[in-house]
Amino acid sequence: MPEADDVDDEEEMPLSLRLSIADTLTLGNATCGFMAVYFTTTGILIPHLTGDQETGMARHSAATAVILMLCAAVFDLFDGLVARKLRSSPMGAELDNLSDLISFGLAPAYFVLVYGMVADDAHQRVAALGAIVVLLAVVLRLARFSCVTVKDGTFQGMPSPFGALTVVSIVLLELPFVATLLAILGTAWLMVSRVEYPKPRGRLAGAMLSWIVLSMGLLAAWAFDAPSGQLLLQTGCALQLVMGAVIPLFATARRVNNFRDNRREARAAQLP
Repeated sequence: MPEADDVDDEEEMPLSLRLSIADTLTLGNATCGFMAVYFTTTGILIPHLTGDQETGMARHSAATAVILMLCAAVFDLFDGLVARKLRSSPMGAELDNLSDLISFGLAPAYFVLVYGMVADDAHQRVAALGAIVVLLAVVLRLARFSCVTVKDGTFQGMPSPFGALTVVSIVLLELPFVATLLAILGTAWLMVSRVEYPKPRGRLAGAMLSWIVLSMGLLAAWAFDAPSGQLLLQTGCALQLVMGAVIPLFATARRVNNFRDNRREARAAQLP
């Protein structure tokens, strides 16, 4: 009967749309990503266009935008942990992908775009192309993550939060434009590659959280022009790039060692 079906649908819809604790954290992730775009626009781009500040990126707004991306990474870390411990709603996976697209796709890509507009030696159209590549890399990565099943405990390609933080670290290093662009494109390639990255669980999750907190402190020291703040920030950004390059090497070495061990076991089993 149509009337009975309508009543059943009305009773079921609120249950399917009810947000869990993990979903609330995921929405916090999206909010931080949006606010990062807001501070990049109001504190960096608009003052540059109106001539209210000298050329270059405003420290306070740049630091605030990146800190918000770091906060988004914290929300992304904890929503997965909470979802595994408690539960997530039927919308959990979709909410997570959409939030990641805002915080780790749109926000860093926009950061690169604004960098191309305000930096002295940057080329705006080329920087816009690099920003598009970053955005599309995150889109493809998130889409593949939803469709491809990989072995437990690993990601295929650089995780989008780690990739976003690497991209903004490259920009904050203030390298020559060509080197900055090449490093950004390399990071985008790592996000869509088949290189394995470990999932942040257990001690690795704790180490990642500690690194995020340390990065926030470095950004705050840089923003408020603390003694050696610039040097501390550049050191932290350089370490972020080194980790992005070294982790795949460790993963590749582990795969090679596992392959060799399997071959040795196979040969030993064939011996009489």
